[in-house]
Amino acid sequence: MVFKEILPQVKLRPYIKTLYFYESDSAADYDDIVFPSGTMEVIFNLGQGSWKTKKDGTFYTTPPIELWGQITKPLAIKSVGRNVMLGIRFYPHSAAYFFNESISEFNNEIVGAADVFGVSLKTLHEKLMETGGLDKRIALVEDYLCDRLRISEKRHDKIKFIGEIVNNLKTDYNREIIAVSVRNNISTRYLNMLFSQYTGLPPKLFCKINRFQHSLNLVNANDQKLTDVAYDAGYFDQSHFIREFKLFTGLTPNSFAAQASPINQFLAGN
Repeated sequence: MVFKEILPQVKLRPYIKTLYFYESDSAADYDDIVFPSGTMEVIFNLGQGSWKTKKDGTFYTTPPIELWGQITKPLAIKSVGRNVMLGIRFYPHSAAYFFNESISEFNNEIVGAADVFGVSLKTLHEKLMETGGLDKRIALVEDYLCDRLRISEKRHDKIKFIGEIVNNLKTDYNREIIAVSVRNNISTRYLNMLFSQYTGLPPKLFCKINRFQHSLNLVNANDQKLTDVAYDAGYFDQSHFIREFKLFTGLTPNSFAAQASPINQFLAGN
């Protein structure tokens, strides 16, 4: 398996967390699980294989260009054949810079990104399929994203404001939402509405997912006892940590550590 993360050009760094490239080293099918990450993604499928995601007990093939909404529960996936992907991972709030819809509409959904972004994204996908070399493909994606930013300039101030709140919440998992509201002189109701509109998640759930992601990194490092992981990640106690970890993964921390795979780690959005 090849997996590379690519830092976007300077102009895009406030908006794009990372670009990434994935290529499977085998055509053998396999199953895996993706966990909540607090971020959204657009993924261009460029290989001969396909991906499937499970919904209501049935696996469905994902579109050629996938838009991943906010995932709030474990999501089963299946790789079929040899896959090649080029992905865009946004910050929690920054997908809103690139299209007009309320982000929360896509929660726990993988939809056709071309249906959201329009024919220009389909054209980009066709160019990526025709173009050889990762650097050239990255340049095409970056040019497209810069054009989309220019279209959304009128919304930038409001989205930037939500981004600042996102960063505040990320530095203190137990921060009371009401304190954020008072400090910014807005009602908690309006804050929740804006936050959900531009990130897809209410602030409280965002904090839970962000805390879970931190604990996931610590569990992957495998150099601390569970009690220490719980307190370092901001949980009240070990039982609280285990309960919430199982909510987002379907597994206890010990079970996860025993069977974690590379694909679910990078698709988790770390």
